[in-house]
Amino acid sequence: MKKIKGIILAGGNGSRLFPLTFGTSKQLLPVYDKPMIYYPLSTLLYAGIKDILIISTPKDLPRYKDLLRDGKHLGLSISFKEQKIPLGIAEAFLIGKDFIGNNDVCLILGDNIFHGKDFVKHLIKARENLFKNYSTIFGVKVNNPNDFGVIELDSSNNPLKIIEKPKFTKSKLIVSGLYFYTNDVVEKAKKLKPSKRNELEISDLNNLFINNKMLKLIQLDSNFSWLDTGTYDSLIKASKYFQNLENQTGKKYACIEEIVYDLGYISKLQFQKNHEMISNSSYGDYLKKKI
Repeated sequence: MKKIKGIILAGGNGSRLFPLTFGTSKQLLPVYDKPMIYYPLSTLLYAGIKDILIISTPKDLPRYKDLLRDGKHLGLSISFKEQKIPLGIAEAFLIGKDFIGNNDVCLILGDNIFHGKDFVKHLIKARENLFKNYSTIFGVKVNNPNDFGVIELDSSNNPLKIIEKPKFTKSKLIVSGLYFYTNDVVEKAKKLKPSKRNELEISDLNNLFINNKMLKLIQLDSNFSWLDTGTYDSLIKASKYFQNLENQTGKKYACIEEIVYDLGYISKLQFQKNHEMISNSSYGDYLKKKI
């Protein structure tokens, strides 16, 4: 039976965060009290995805293996693949083609963080679109659209075209780093030609789906927080955002140990074992409340 698999792309050298990333992967940097990659991982969990591939550099991949192992302690199946040279987001589907197999796939960028009301409902809608053979992108409005893939809409607010980092644009609606694709994404990715910057552009891939009228758009409204943590300021902003949120609510966000337990992926005994590994921290104190 066809299912939905998940890919987290955590490659690149994090050059916008040098010298912070000289010694570690960007997606392993802390966002408040947990590694950045916990946030995109939690998105996949809320989407009901348990079979996950992490793609990173040969240098950084062992660190992800140390952090997440094979995922069994979380009730997951986690595997790993190298991206030796960053050749664009769409390359993830070529690297992960054997992992994807005959299944549909959700790709999330390792530095993209989503938080907001009804997010799980949006994820469920994207899953439902796959069952109807539609792929889905998530759009957000930003003040610097020229740094992203900009979405042009038709009169019915359906995606008409995506332009990668245009010099001039009237639209502020851009494609965020979360994508749900039908299985034919692999074959479409194989047809892509490198762009002027020698990358397989995700915008070109999305345009292939648009040309076939098989791409849906879910727009995240202004009450929704989309955090791209690729700069010093955005990294600090994200940490402060979740620090304030957790202090106000008393709840942790992207706490994967808690999420998999609440979803029934692991037993109480396994949850206790997971807690024991981090019991000396305030993070561990939080988990202890559920024992």
